[in-house]
Amino acid sequence: MLKTPKTDASERKVYILGFVAQCLIDIKKEQDEIKEALGSEYTDYNLIMATTFGMPINGSYIRDQMQKVIDKEGLPDVVFHSLRHTSVTYKLKLSGGDIKAVQGDSRHAQADMVTEVYGHIIDEDRRKNAERMENAFYNKENLNPQMKGADADQAANMMAVPEGVDAELLMKVLGNPEMAALLTSLARQ
Repeated sequence: MLKTPKTDASERKVYILGFVAQCLIDIKKEQDEIKEALGSEYTDYNLIMATTFGMPINGSYIRDQMQKVIDKEGLPDVVFHSLRHTSVTYKLKLSGGDIKAVQGDSRHAQADMVTEVYGHIIDEDRRKNAERMENAFYNKENLNPQMKGADADQAANMMAVPEGVDAELLMKVLGNPEMAALLTSLARQ
């Protein structure tokens, strides 16, 4: 943006995926080559995303490009701001409901904004937890092999944790049925 942020909280540190970081590095490299070729014809506003001559990209251009991707991939029609909503939703799910961490990423001024707008995500997890409790205690499903001392079954299902992997975090991720299903699906591909 070429304007002063509304509040101090508007300036933020954002943690990004390695893949995204590499894309930005590639864009910057191309941009530097264009700058060198154009010399004084390039107006440098120090933008990550800019036109060929360094000018800010118009919002309608971004919307048009997003619409092309939506149409090509057969995705549901959404507005650009939907990406923020999606990001917060997934981060809330993946963090196990760590509202403060998600608030820090989204820079909502108040944590209750996260809980009020995205609280339905946590409610769905609460419903699933109630279902798991019912299955474990009333339907006598063995959700945790240690509950019935199933040492043989447990030993058969054990795996070595690769060096450098946080075993506790891995167990937390694999303990989430949705994450386990996602990882299983990815492994098949």
